[in-house]
Amino acid sequence: MTTEDFLKNYKRFKFDKLQGRYIDQPKLETVLDDLKDHYTITELGRSFLNVPITGITFGTGKKKILAWSQMHGNESTTTKGIIDFMHFIKAYRDHEGVKKILQECSFLILPMLNPDGAARYTRENVNKVDLNRDAKDIKEPESKVLRKTFEDFKPDFCFNLHDQRTIFAAGEKNLPATLSFLAPSMDEARTVTEVRIKAMKIIAAMNIELQKVIPGQVGRFDDSFNLNCTGDYFQAQHVPTILFECGHFQQDYLRENTRKYFTLSLFTAVKAIASGDFLQQKEDDYFEIPENKKSFLDVILRNAQVDGKKVDVGIQYSEKIKGGDIHFEPVVQVIKEDLDFFGHLEINCEGKAVKKVDETALLENDIVEVILLNKEKLSINPPHIK
Repeated sequence: MTTEDFLKNYKRFKFDKLQGRYIDQPKLETVLDDLKDHYTITELGRSFLNVPITGITFGTGKKKILAWSQMHGNESTTTKGIIDFMHFIKAYRDHEGVKKILQECSFLILPMLNPDGAARYTRENVNKVDLNRDAKDIKEPESKVLRKTFEDFKPDFCFNLHDQRTIFAAGEKNLPATLSFLAPSMDEARTVTEVRIKAMKIIAAMNIELQKVIPGQVGRFDDSFNLNCTGDYFQAQHVPTILFECGHFQQDYLRENTRKYFTLSLFTAVKAIASGDFLQQKEDDYFEIPENKKSFLDVILRNAQVDGKKVDVGIQYSEKIKGGDIHFEPVVQVIKEDLDFFGHLEINCEGKAVKKVDETALLENDIVEVILLNKEKLSINPPHIK
């Protein structure tokens, strides 16, 4: 199946019951109930608050792929994409390409490693520990579940699945890093070993297909070494490991487009492993992927008059859970002349006065869902979000 065919048929297997950014354990259990007749679903362990951590297995091949999502509880795009991928496998089980994947590969997927953090929509677990900095020390129960799963399953490849903030661009251009990847380092010297090269070649294969549909919007993450980071630790155990980072797509704050392109990248990686075609790629092509740059703000008000001065106002959304859903809270990050950032949304204020709705001066750290632009109200909420 080609990239074009996959995307053309995406609506057929996209699991529409799973929507939005807030994905917790009860929502996941509903999804798993829908899949239980087609996949083996088992409890691998429990979180600190005694919530089940689930594993999903399928495939009969010798190439074993371990993947985990929501290690950070507020990073749910890959969880949605994993579920879409499994619905794709179910829908196309008789397709020759899918048969090849299931014959060549065996999968163990943890769709939600950090259910306590997911419930609270936090990066950390309930003990305020970043599980992606607990790979060596394994102090937390969730880290111990992942380590035991790794040791018992003995994977040939690992997929470490995450979301990244809207601040990242793919290189120097005014394009968001919709997807970013990393073949983590195995040592302080960032040595390019045969293990890393395998991960690099799979990433190169994904990048080829993604450039066809989101040209210029694929980035490469920083490869500084930290053995307590999960990807670095597993790579250091000589298992090719890939970090997937889902980022921003234009006007897509619910990340439904990013979800689609992540699912495509997952399919591309798995297909390349099943066929072995990734070995034909060049590791140099991995290094040609531009590095992520922190060069975006969500909204920039250009040429605004604030407190009598002509400045740019940079606004970033802070994500808060309210009423069982995510609320995007616009916060003034910086007020400065000639702000050297790109904005996902840029508004030229043409020198007009910008104030808060109570007509007081705008200040850094203010929450501004609505502002006054020359005494007219202007909403600062993300597009398509009420």
